[in-house]
Amino acid sequence: MNIVELPAEEPPVRRFVEELWLPYNRELEATVDGFGLAEGVDLVSAEVPFRLDRVDTEGYRLWIAVDGSVDLVEGELAGFIAAEIDEAPTVFDRPDRLFICDIYVEESYRGTGLSETLFDRLREWAREAGCTQFSLDPHVDNDRAIAFYEKLGFETTQQYMLAEV
Repeated sequence: MNIVELPAEEPPVRRFVEELWLPYNRELEATVDGFGLAEGVDLVSAEVPFRLDRVDTEGYRLWIAVDGSVDLVEGELAGFIAAEIDEAPTVFDRPDRLFICDIYVEESYRGTGLSETLFDRLREWAREAGCTQFSLDPHVDNDRAIAFYEKLGFETTQQYMLAEV
């Protein structure tokens, strides 16, 4: 298994969106209350330009697990992890953090240690970037994800709340 950074190039980004991003979000839609993708929108066509801009941002990285190749066009895409640097403003006494935006592993690769391998790559980047903590905000009813994060040593330190206007 190779962990490859997603480049800001249209063909690999399109493949990522079609084969990993969309299945990940469809799974969230089916398992997380209140999560839904827009209807009547070509999701791939809308996500590709957004993702191209995102992966071209300095403080953001997205790595893809590729089985059988280091080529994002040829290998089988098995999962991904995305994160961004959350720099601490000087007025706060806290370290810079690496905020984990998303992590997803295709069903056939679950239980293989791939998610830990993806986190290992993230740890490398955190050290390189001078970040000493991870942060994330999983959906409150995504029990499987929460159990996984707790296994990795994450603790709940705050809650994210929503209200209708």
